[in-house]
Amino acid sequence: MNKWPSLKQLHYLVTLHETRHFSEAAQRCFVSQSTLSKGIQNLEELIGCPLYEKKDKKSPLVFTHAGELVVQQGRELLAKGQDLVELGRLCQGEDMEGRLRLGCIPTIAPFLLCDLVQQVNSRFPKLNLLLREDTTTNLLAALRHGELDVLILALPVEIDGMESCVVGQDPFRMVISREQVDGIRVPIQYDDLPNESVFLLEKEHCLTQHAVSACQLTEKEKINPFSATSLHTLVQMVANGLGTTFIPQMAIDHGLLNNQNLVIIDPPGQQAYRDIGLVWRPSSSRVKTFNQLAELVSELL
Repeated sequence: MNKWPSLKQLHYLVTLHETRHFSEAAQRCFVSQSTLSKGIQNLEELIGCPLYEKKDKKSPLVFTHAGELVVQQGRELLAKGQDLVELGRLCQGEDMEGRLRLGCIPTIAPFLLCDLVQQVNSRFPKLNLLLREDTTTNLLAALRHGELDVLILALPVEIDGMESCVVGQDPFRMVISREQVDGIRVPIQYDDLPNESVFLLEKEHCLTQHAVSACQLTEKEKINPFSATSLHTLVQMVANGLGTTFIPQMAIDHGLLNNQNLVIIDPPGQQAYRDIGLVWRPSSSRVKTFNQLAELVSELL
């Protein structure tokens, strides 16, 4: 008879990988340290090789190559196990009830989530939204590992086999200080802009790639090498006469440019926008929940 690793053993190992400390991992798993250690030891015996290097207690915990692979697959199995548990709610028709862990990128979250939470609380009072704001890369990793249920992202982006649906479009606008706009012809042409006069967000933010592509900015010499960490910083840089940038319409609608000495103009390109979409695991059983959430987000957009 074959012996199979348990999800509990995989949970112990994944938690240990995250904490790199047996005592902290045991606390997070709500078990004693000896129970956690024994569970991981049994897992090693089943797999047939060590999963971490056995050193003295003062040395940092280092996982073996096999251990890293087991952790990676363990996360995926734990995520699918969680999706399996959610089938109970599906069978009972409880689409908009319980906990829903939602991730959102920083260039959307401040301008959407407050309204979304208010609408969810009003329409679906039994649905408990837990929110996380992070970069696209980090959110997709959390979704894949079962730490989040659904994401709100700017598309297109590589989602590595996840399911998605577009819920709306968010146009891009260009903003420039009033002192500089007098010297710019409208409609604007990038050739009229000085070199290094276009400011963008750091590359970790997908908005930069979407804006450059949608607004057809191909002249790299126009882009300033200094990048901002947030839209608020970007606006302050432009408001102080440093150049111009691209701002999504939803941020403008929520007052990002209020009390700023800025002029809004249309960028080059007839379809300068980003798609807003929901992303979830194919194995998730909460597709009906995501579809209703998508309709609500679409209304807000």
